[in-house]
Parts: sequence; structure tokens; C-alpha cells
Amino acid sequence: MKQYSTSDIRNVVLIGSSKSGKTTLSEAMLFEGKVVDRRGTVEGKNTVSDNTEFEQTNQKSVNATPLYAEVLNKKFNIIDAPGSDDFCGGAISAFKVVESAVLVVNAQQGAEVGTQIFSRYADQYGVPLVVAVNQLDTEKANWDRVIESLKEIYGPKIVQIQFPVDPGVNFKSFVDVLTMKYYVYKDANGTVEEQEIPAQYADEAATLHQELMEKAAEGDDELMMKYFDTESLELDEIRKGLSSGLAKREIMPVFCLSAKNDIGVRRLMEFLINVAPSPLGKVEKNVAGGDVICNENGPLSLFIFKTDVEPHLGDVSYFKVMSGTLTKGADLVNPETGNGERLSAIYVAAGAKKEEVQKISAGDIGCAMKLKAGKEDTTLAVAGQEAIGHMKFPKFKYTCAVRALDKNDDAKVGEAMNKIASQDPTLNVEYSNELRQTILSGMGEQHINYAKWRLKNEFKLDADFFAPKIPYRETITKMAVARYRHKKQSGGAGQFGEVAMIIYPYVEGEPQPKTFKIEGKETVLPVKSTEVQELPWGGKLEFNNCVVGGAIDLGFMPAILKGINQKMTEGPLTGSYARDIRVYIYDGKMHPVDSKEIAFIIAGRQAFSQAFKEAGPKILEPIYNVDITTPSEYQGACMSDITGRRGMYLGQDMDGTFAVLHAKIPLAELYRYSTVLSSLTAGSATFEMSFAEYQPVPADVQKKLLEEYEAQKQEDED
Repeated sequence: MKQYSTSDIRNVVLIGSSKSGKTTLSEAMLFEGKVVDRRGTVEGKNTVSDNTEFEQTNQKSVNATPLYAEVLNKKFNIIDAPGSDDFCGGAISAFKVVESAVLVVNAQQGAEVGTQIFSRYADQYGVPLVVAVNQLDTEKANWDRVIESLKEIYGPKIVQIQFPVDPGVNFKSFVDVLTMKYYVYKDANGTVEEQEIPAQYADEAATLHQELMEKAAEGDDELMMKYFDTESLELDEIRKGLSSGLAKREIMPVFCLSAKNDIGVRRLMEFLINVAPSPLGKVEKNVAGGDVICNENGPLSLFIFKTDVEPHLGDVSYFKVMSGTLTKGADLVNPETGNGERLSAIYVAAGAKKEEVQKISAGDIGCAMKLKAGKEDTTLAVAGQEAIGHMKFPKFKYTCAVRALDKNDDAKVGEAMNKIASQDPTLNVEYSNELRQTILSGMGEQHINYAKWRLKNEFKLDADFFAPKIPYRETITKMAVARYRHKKQSGGAGQFGEVAMIIYPYVEGEPQPKTFKIEGKETVLPVKSTEVQELPWGGKLEFNNCVVGGAIDLGFMPAILKGINQKMTEGPLTGSYARDIRVYIYDGKMHPVDSKEIAFIIAGRQAFSQAFKEAGPKILEPIYNVDITTPSEYQGACMSDITGRRGMYLGQDMDGTFAVLHAKIPLAELYRYSTVLSSLTAGSATFEMSFAEYQPVPADVQKKLLEEYEAQKQEDED
């Protein structure tokens, strides 16, 4: 392959709903670019992009696959992204390295759930959209309904570049109102004949051409002036105006396709060459806020946006050259770690096919094998450059616990899950010391099931995937007093320590009480010293030394605090972390020989435990902010579901035609929520969740949790 200059490159991601035909379109684009001489099919399990066993068996994309094609002396870098929101990470990674996206729409369904979800992602990342209405050769194809649904969602942004003639099983031609030509396809291999527009379509073509000129004029002031004067624009002028409007994301051009029969695919690629932005001059921000300008003569830097493990190759790192020109054998460094990396060989990739090249220019996409610093979201650059700004992904929506079916495989399962997560930035695995569980987090149940499939089929390991424990907290609601004496004599040196303490609820900003009732008497405690600890799990512990008269030496106070901290990590109600407690050590006793640090650790721990149980202990549960984006027709169902989950509805906003519902819901009620929400809304709603606060659980819930904890303790003892 020849080396392409930055201006001759087009980077595009194919996005849209599942079953819209993105993979079939990518196959046709590869055919047009002479990468393949025979197009594969999803049904035939022989496409270039869906090349894993899982994808072929399930006939759905789960990975974003980088591809390339060469057309009209231009290079296309194409990323075929999955159509399910559960696997949105691939599309979002692609948005970092492309300049435009083709939104593929099923002509039988119109604008679907995935259409809107992925177009919203494109909006968030500022990527211009071109719409390709695919499967116009199917029996139920309905062009008018598709255009109506697109205009309903995207309004005046929708600009028809083409309209089909006889959509349905006989679809073989369309009118292009940009070139004002009639394209008739002779076979299923893209063989096309350009003709004059038939008379019966001339009026519609003229009307749409006029609208196209108006849209083009709106994108450029000079063109606007000429259009006012002449009411006409030349083809190149229209392209210039459309290019400006597309770059500013003010228009969404619409094309006719049958990717299966290679109808309209080359015209779409020609439009992308003539109108879609190249990477030349594109500005990325580095982590310091500076500009990284895509230019072949700039300082060399590349950004790794995807990593994978491929059969017979091992670790493969896919990157975009953000600036400069990459040469085989280049020595680069990771600006954030200082670690060096030599790229002894560099490749361009079309799925599993890799072709070694000598150079890759700024704006182009390539890959390298077995890099030490090759993890996704990593910059490699010449010395002195800053790292490229990092990718941002949605927060995890689905969390489960994982354990090996065979306890002897625990370490193997953990290692395998870490390898799987390392290839997917929207999948995370970690061991929770608090919950004593391995926790796997992803974007939905399909996402988790894919990880489970890989564990079983690639690593030959079996594991349970189940609801994780909830990180409850324990606290108190009133004052309590306790005294505990630890005394141990076993022939040698003894142990003795006695601690008297008061515990009291800690409320941020609330002053300390002035008096305490001890043994029926109001008592003023002289606070000699106070230590406030910010607890790692949230909340505070305030430790007050009120001992007078030398009842306990000052040197034993850290031991008492240590004992209290030990008990704070395992509350008496459910074994959860305790928080927001004030402790007053007001009395105690020592022995001149037997008092030791360990004795006061034990005495402090036991006194705290006794007092805690008498201080109106309460279980707190984590509450999450949940923002649900749903079509208005499902709003009532979503609100009812919020109530059924002990949630609190907070109000709503509108995002275009979608309602955004705001609520607070206990984490205990959110397991498998993504699956339930999808079922409630026919897959059309999405949500985000973030931690809000801890709140006391209702009395009936606390009773149930206490019973479950006692039963579990009994089971563990048996």
C-alpha cells in the first residue's frame, strides 16, 4: 500500500441500530476499495469485520473493527461499530479518531432506538453525521416513512441527497439531486449506468435540488450572497457549502443504499471524499490543554484507541497518528510514564488482514503488535510532547459479582477477567475488600454475558455471575455509655485495661454536646484533645480524650482508638462499615505491670461494640441519582417503576423528543435495572447513575437485613 497524505484520508465510523446492515455496508466498501474480491455475508459467517466466533454464532457485532479501503486515490479508514448500546465502547473509542460518522438506518424500520442512541453519542463527541438508508431492496422498505421519522427527530438538519426509484424487492435505481443524475445498477456488484433523470422524476428532483442549494448557501456567507443574486450554485459550490454545514453539524445528508447488492455504496464514498472533512488541521487537546494539530510535519504523536488479543498475533494495538509521520522502527515514549517503546513493525488493518507498511502519515490509522505500553487510551510520542486528552466513557450501568465454580480456580478466574477487561474500556473488574467479592461492571446484561462467554470458551473456566452485596453502612441515632475491662492472667505477664466511653451521633457542623447523662447524672466532660478522622468509606469518626486524674495514660489513647477503628470496619448489625460517630473516653483503669497496648486495643474495641448496640443502631444504604432518557410514551411506565423500587421522582427535563426523568433510587433496587428498563421501553430508554448519599433503610428492610445477616453467620459457623 502506498503512503497517503493527510488530506487524502477519510476516517469514518459506521453506527446505528443492530440489524441496520453496518457490517454488510462495510463489506461492500471493502469490495469497492479492492480489499476483498468477494463480499462475505453475516449469514455466511465470512465477513471481514464480524470475525470472532461469538459474533459469527450470534450474527451481531460486539467489537468495533478497524478496516480500510482505497477509492479514487483516497484512503478510507472505516470502523464498523456494534449496534447495541451494551457495546457502545467501540463506537465511543472510534469517535476519538474519526472526522465523520455514517448513521446506518434500516429502510424497513426507520429511525430506531439505536439510531437515536448513537446519534446522541455522536452529538456528545462532536462528530458530523451522514445518513445511509440501507436495505431499500427489502419487501417492507418504506422511504417516505423513513424520511418522515428522520425529520421528526432531527428536524431541518435532514437534507436529501438522493431519493429511490421503486424501493422494495425491485430496487435498482435512484435519483441523485446533488449530481442531478439517475443511477441504474446492472448487477449486484456495483456496476452502474449514469443516465439523465426520467421526466416523471424531474419535478421532485428539481425541488430537492433547490432545497439542497439553499442548505449549501446557508453554510457559507459568500455562497449565500451568490445564491441571493443568481438563485443557483455550481456543483463544486454546493459541495463546498455542504462541507461547511456538515463540519458544523448543521446538516445530515441522506443517501439511498442496498449494501447487500452494492447499490449506492460507491456514491456514498464519493460524497465522503468530496464533502466530508479530512483529518488535516484537526485540533485535539492534550492533557495540559494545549493544541495538537494534525499535520504531517508536526512533532510525532500517536494515540492508541483500541487494544485486542488476536489469534496467532497476540496483543494488537490500534492507533491514529495524531501529528507527524510515523516510520517503521520509531522510538517513542509514553509521556505520562516516561517508558520507551520501539515500533519495530507497523501495519494497516482490515479485520484480521494486516499489511506491513514503512510509513503512516498524520491522520491515518494503523496498528502494531505486542507493545509494552500498548493499552488503549495511551499516547506514544517523541520526547517532550504531552499526552493526548483521554477518552471519556459512560458510567457503568450493570454490576455483578463473580466467583469460580471451583474454588481452586479463583485466581485463574480473576486473572482471566482482568485480561478481558483490559481489552474493553467499558468493562471493569476489581476485588472489593469491603464486600469480599470480585465485582464486574459493564454497560448491560448482554455485555456481561459476552464476558461470561469469553471466560468459558476462551479461558475454559466456569464461574457464577450473581447479584453483588450492597455496601451498607452502620451508624447510631442516640447516646450510649459502656465500660469494659479486659483482664487476662495466664501464668506469665498479664493483660489489663479498662475503658469507659460514651458514643454519640456525629452530624457535620453540629457542635459537641456540653453535658452527658452518666449513671443518671448530668455530667460535664472536659475535652482535653480531639482527633477527627475522615473515614475511607465515607463519614467521620471523632475521638475525644476526656480522661482526668491519670486514670489512663495518654500513651494508651492510640491503642484505644485502634481498637475502635477495628470495630468500625465490621459493624455489629450486618458487618458493614460504621460511620459518623463521636467517641468520648472519660474514664478507665490501668495496672502498673499488666497494662499493655493490646489490653487497651481489646478494651476499646469491646466497649465500643457494647455501646454501639445500645445507641439506636441504624443501617444506611447507598442512594443513587438515576437519570432516565426515554421516549415520552414510556414516561408513565418508567415513573411507576421508580416508585416500585423505593425511589423518589425528582422531576424531568426534555432532550429533543425524549423526556429525561430524574430520580433517587436505592442501589439495592438497581440490580439488572438496565435489562428491566429495556423491557419496559422496548429498548428505547437509556440511563445513567451516580452515587448520591447514604440514607437510613426503612424499618422493615432493616429487620430483613438483620435476619439475613444472623442466618449467614449461623451458616458460616456450622
